[in-house]
Amino acid sequence: MKFDEIGNWSEVKLDIVREYAAAYSRILSAQESPSLYHVYIDAFAGAGMHISKSTGDFIPGSPLNALLIKPPFKEYHLIDFDSEKVDLLLEMAAEYQNVFVHEGDCNGILLEKVFPKAKYSDYRRALCLLDPYGLHLNWEVMLTAAEMKSIEIFLNFPIMDMNMNVLKKDPGKVDPLQALRMTAFWGDESWRQAAYDVTGNLFGMPEKTNNEAMAEAFRQRLRKVAGFKYVPEPIPMRNNKGATVYYLFFASQKPVAADIVRAIFDKYRDKGKK
Repeated sequence: MKFDEIGNWSEVKLDIVREYAAAYSRILSAQESPSLYHVYIDAFAGAGMHISKSTGDFIPGSPLNALLIKPPFKEYHLIDFDSEKVDLLLEMAAEYQNVFVHEGDCNGILLEKVFPKAKYSDYRRALCLLDPYGLHLNWEVMLTAAEMKSIEIFLNFPIMDMNMNVLKKDPGKVDPLQALRMTAFWGDESWRQAAYDVTGNLFGMPEKTNNEAMAEAFRQRLRKVAGFKYVPEPIPMRNNKGATVYYLFFASQKPVAADIVRAIFDKYRDKGKK
C-alpha cells in the first residue's frame, strides 16, 4: 500500500504525543496505592508508519511510538476504518497479546467497545489520541471521555477542513451537509456564534472570526460543556507556508498532566513553522 506522507507539523505532533505518553506511562506505572491499569487508545491509528515529506524516510507513527514506550502501557487499542491500514496494524501487533486492533468508525467503536475498558471505578486510566483527518469525529466521544473522568485526550482540531468546507465568509452560503458535519463535531450549532461576529459592524452583517477565536471557543467548550477541568492553550500546527493546518488540544482532569503538556507545547511551539 501507499503510506501517508506527512509534513513537518505532523512530525512535531508525533514527537509531542510520544513525549507525553512516555511521561504518562512512567507516572501511572509507578502508582501503587492504588495500582492503576493504564491503556493507550489511538482512534485514527493509520498504518503505523509514515513517509516524511521533508526527507522521504519512513518514520514510526503514533501506534509504533506507543508500543516502544518503556515502561509499557498495560493495553493498547488501535482503530482505523481503512482495511489495508488495519491489515498492517494487525501485522505489527501480531507479537503482542495486549494489542487490540479494531476496523471501522471510531465513533461507535470507542463508545461501545473501548472506553468501557477504562472505567474510573475499575482503577483504569487511558490516554486517547483523537487525530481525525478532518471533521470525522463526533462530539459525543469527547463528552464521554470527559464524563468518565479516567480518560485524557489529545485532539486534532481540524481548522483547515472547517475553513475550506464549512466556514464561508457569508454564513448564508454554508452548505447544509457541511454544516451537519460541523455540528456533529462541535456538538450543537453554537459553532455559528463562535464563527461569526456582528459587533463593531456598522451594517450588522456577520463577519467571520479568525482561527484563534474558533480554537478558544472550542477550548472553553471542552472545559465548560464537556467538563474537562484542564485544557491548556492548544498548539497550532503550521505548514511550510505558515498557515495553520490544525490545532493540537490536550484535555485532562489532572493539573499535573496539564502542567506537563504546557511545558511540552512550549518546547515545540515554534518547531512547526518550518
